[in-house]
Amino acid sequence: MQITRKEHDFLGELEIPDEFYYGIQTYRAKENFNITGIPISKEPLFIQTLGYVKKAAALANRECGVLDQKITDAICFGCDELIAGKYTDQFVSDLIQGGAGTSCNMNANEVIANLGLEFMGFKKGDYQYLHPNNHVNCSQSTNDAYPTAFRMALYLKMTGFITILQKLEKAFAAKGNEFSTVLKMGRTQLQDAVPMTLGQEFKAYATTIGEDISRLKEAQQLILEVNMGATAIGTRVNAPEGYPELCTEYLARESGIPVTLAPDLIEATGDTGAYVQIMGTLKRSAIKVSKICNDLRLLSSGPRTGFNEINLPPRQPGSSIMPGKVNPVIPEVVNQTCFYVIGQDLTVTMAAEAGQLQLNVMEPVIAFAMFTSLEYLGKAIETLVDKCINGITANVDKCFEMVMNSIGIVTQLNPILGYEESASIAGEALKTGKSVHDIVVVERKLITQEKWDEVFSLENLINPKFINK
Repeated sequence: MQITRKEHDFLGELEIPDEFYYGIQTYRAKENFNITGIPISKEPLFIQTLGYVKKAAALANRECGVLDQKITDAICFGCDELIAGKYTDQFVSDLIQGGAGTSCNMNANEVIANLGLEFMGFKKGDYQYLHPNNHVNCSQSTNDAYPTAFRMALYLKMTGFITILQKLEKAFAAKGNEFSTVLKMGRTQLQDAVPMTLGQEFKAYATTIGEDISRLKEAQQLILEVNMGATAIGTRVNAPEGYPELCTEYLARESGIPVTLAPDLIEATGDTGAYVQIMGTLKRSAIKVSKICNDLRLLSSGPRTGFNEINLPPRQPGSSIMPGKVNPVIPEVVNQTCFYVIGQDLTVTMAAEAGQLQLNVMEPVIAFAMFTSLEYLGKAIETLVDKCINGITANVDKCFEMVMNSIGIVTQLNPILGYEESASIAGEALKTGKSVHDIVVVERKLITQEKWDEVFSLENLINPKFINK
């Protein structure tokens, strides 16, 4: 027979299994919001930062004379358990929920209260000694506790994601060095352009990822401003004098995250602009990574009838009917993950726009979109590095052959022969299939073999110098 305890709220009473540290409001949320199937327990950093928020609030309330030492110690015990990563399974409310995150906030309040009650020697549910609302939620509202914890968790997740992007940047830079002397044809609009090296191509990938790392670090600073002490709408109702400042100081000290108090708490409670900017920056990263994956699929296409300039590590058979076929499955899965992130940018945009008056009640879906985007894209990028980038090899001879057979190399002769003559050579080569070399040196005798060798030396093709007559 299951042991239960009776809990009540203003809607009535419920029997709560006594094994649960959460209470009646969380129980109702579990029944009401079966949306994603992804509970808050899947975001341990969010639970940890909820612990920091509740602990900082308790310490500030004690200093303001609102909570006594015994109650404060009990709350802090419960918070420290969450901060240590314990009891995550007790956070069962869905990440997407109605009520602007109230269910999430109450999930934390109830778990901390019941942990604190056991610490004090009482049973779960003995809320007359330690109450989820009166004590754990003292001087708070969901409207400041939830977004503050969300911002702190988002800050930590962004730090982890930036570390993964740095790994990608280093992988591309390493390949840039490895392929520094591999001559190949550059292309614009998928047509032959001018020679370059495979190393330059991969180094450019490293550079573009490095730029996004800088932009993400800049955007990350936007979420360090929090609204603790704003309570319901930013007027500080039910908060003692000096509480917002004290709470924010304790929050920074306990967590090590350099949060600061927003100068206008009413504005900070209703505004979600920082999320829009951060998600836009994350979308930018997803677009760039997806573009690079498109390039990798093109450069490795074939192998006999495509570009075939690089080889991607073979990861699995590519067809149930075509023997020997190997597909670029790693870039493909990264592409698909990037599409998801790009779509979540629109979710955040619409949720931010849907805010009304003094509160944006759509913040849970913003949290869902940003948490999952960082999680999924981070895993995809790690997969790209470990299972693809690090194992890429170059088809050196194939790359060189395509350069020397390309009509595009005639561009190198513009300073010597002029555009009109060079265009004539390109036209003849295109029409007849002759090489540019044979037309220029052998047939038309426009330059000597020595001049040709000077213009088309490996060094000059990699680092072009202006060469005229």
